[in-house]
Amino acid sequence: MKNKILIFFVFAPLLAFALAGVRVYYQINYWTYDGPTTIFTINKGEGFSRINAKLKSKGLIPSAKIFHRYSQFKDLLEKFKQGDYEIKSGMTMQEVLDLLISGKSITTKVTIPEGKNIYEIGKILESNKILTYDDFIKAAKNSNLVASMGIEGKTFEGYLYPETYMLSKNSLATDVISTMVHTFKKKTKGLDLSSSPFDFHSLIILASIVEKETGAKEERPDIAGVFLNRIRKKMRLQSDPTTIYGIYENFNGNLRKKHLLQKTPYNTYRINGLPLGPISNPGLEAIRAVLYPSQHNYLYFVSKNDGTHIFTSTYREHLNAVKKWQLTYKNRAGKSWRDLKQD
Repeated sequence: MKNKILIFFVFAPLLAFALAGVRVYYQINYWTYDGPTTIFTINKGEGFSRINAKLKSKGLIPSAKIFHRYSQFKDLLEKFKQGDYEIKSGMTMQEVLDLLISGKSITTKVTIPEGKNIYEIGKILESNKILTYDDFIKAAKNSNLVASMGIEGKTFEGYLYPETYMLSKNSLATDVISTMVHTFKKKTKGLDLSSSPFDFHSLIILASIVEKETGAKEERPDIAGVFLNRIRKKMRLQSDPTTIYGIYENFNGNLRKKHLLQKTPYNTYRINGLPLGPISNPGLEAIRAVLYPSQHNYLYFVSKNDGTHIFTSTYREHLNAVKKWQLTYKNRAGKSWRDLKQD
């Protein structure tokens, strides 16, 4: 009788514990989600309790309690990453957990064109629901974050490489910026600056201006050559895009004489040399154009209103070009850089 009692009090709990262990093991590794493929979203700032409750309510895990205890045992409670995740029929609880901590969320293809500034990039990212404009601009101007990534400037302007990216919705601004800066460093790693009169940051500043000044790729070396000629002669750059950048957040799209007279660190009609920093994010070809500019005597260029320019060497020639291309209505009407033949 005593032996039976001993068996009951010793082995019964062990059996119950073993059965519980089997149940837990089964629910972690063999239970499978049998619903249709669904999108599960982890929002910014969402904690484990909320994530766990949502998973259970949608039937994506068999037990909120087991999911909690297992995540806690694995020290994963703080490892869940925001984003949209595709949970497929047949996935086990372990696979669901692995997915949600992997950060491999559904991505959106986002193209950042050459020559866009941080404000324009912020709008592109917001329109694609990657993050909010305000969050992006705040991070892009965070001097501590800039320094931490080894960027010389006061903001990330100039160092967010124009490229097509696969980005997750509701991403952190720091993650997006880090990705773009990493791409910039990778693309520019092999550049030889030995023959350039500029340090790297100045090179990027001028490349950002060249990128903004022309819609015709083949003109970049010519535009760079003009600016280098003016710098050598200690002439002001007198670039409209730099002036606009200095007042960008309050600019209505109409550049007027009062803007040209307003002194800002970017108004190259009022200051000598390069502006305070880059005014856009140039592509590799614009950077190379500054490294290897066309050799010519041009000091001026005037838009032909189709994305291309007429280049001149003297001020008189420049005034004649302005009269022909800017003051003659028929040469201005209906023209667009979009009329250029595409490669």
